[in-house]
Amino acid sequence: MKHLFIVNPVAGGGGKTDLVRAKIVSAFAQRPGEELELYVTKAPLDATEKIRAEAADGKRLRVYACGGDGTFNECVSGAVGLENVAVCPFPTGTGNDFCRMFGEEKDAFRDLDALLDGTEHPIDVISCNGRYSVNICSAGIDARIGTNVHRYSSLPLIGGAAAYVVSAIVEMCRGIAQPMRVRCGDYSSAEKLTLVCVCNGRFYGGGFNPSLDARPDDGVLDIFIAKKVNLLQFAVLIGKYASGHAAEMKKLVTHLQGDSITIESDEETVINLDGEALFTRRAELRLLPGAVKLIVPKGMRFFDRED
Repeated sequence: MKHLFIVNPVAGGGGKTDLVRAKIVSAFAQRPGEELELYVTKAPLDATEKIRAEAADGKRLRVYACGGDGTFNECVSGAVGLENVAVCPFPTGTGNDFCRMFGEEKDAFRDLDALLDGTEHPIDVISCNGRYSVNICSAGIDARIGTNVHRYSSLPLIGGAAAYVVSAIVEMCRGIAQPMRVRCGDYSSAEKLTLVCVCNGRFYGGGFNPSLDARPDDGVLDIFIAKKVNLLQFAVLIGKYASGHAAEMKKLVTHLQGDSITIESDEETVINLDGEALFTRRAELRLLPGAVKLIVPKGMRFFDRED
């Protein structure tokens, strides 16, 4: 078995490669003879291609995504459907929303020894137009804000949370809702919607928690569809939505569960895939049960219980 550490050199503001290397050297000092490689990515989707190439010989491969949610997304995308590959986050980035789902156990993913001694558990993946998501997909104002925040984060005196505020103000001025056509099982709508959120996990956007109950191994997507709202309603909605109580606003929010959903718009729009952007007029999202093996840190009990 080979251990492959995929390192995003710019995650968390950059400069984490030497720290990751030091942790690996320390951990493997007690594991003589085990095969390992530290691979520093050079471009978007480089991790996906690297994993596919390494797995081609059928040898068992464990992949550790050293970065944030984007790095983990690329590693999951490389591991989808491969029986000989298991993957997990080893957080070094600023965004680690996938790990938040594990509550008090989330920091176990930072314990390299626990990961190296961990078990493997199949989890579901969302397929979207040839791309993948293991956590949350969304369309609407939240996806627009998250995608466009980078336009403002490099401006003088603007960065971090301030960039999100600026992006939110700009997008709200452009219109909170947008025309979308949505189909999910027996449900269909064609109207202006504020957002559509498809949950395999529970957290995204730096801590928004739309679903309190989603699990990545239950074969079901937790889906929230928010109708057009005015500015005052939006303020209330976003508070409820961020804390997992949006479904209480029954006149404004439709809560569904299913294994597929289609989102269409007349103009190209952005779909958020674990923080990565996909621009399209038609997004077909489908759940792939057990499509990826997750390395579960030794001692973690999340998958031993039903939440």
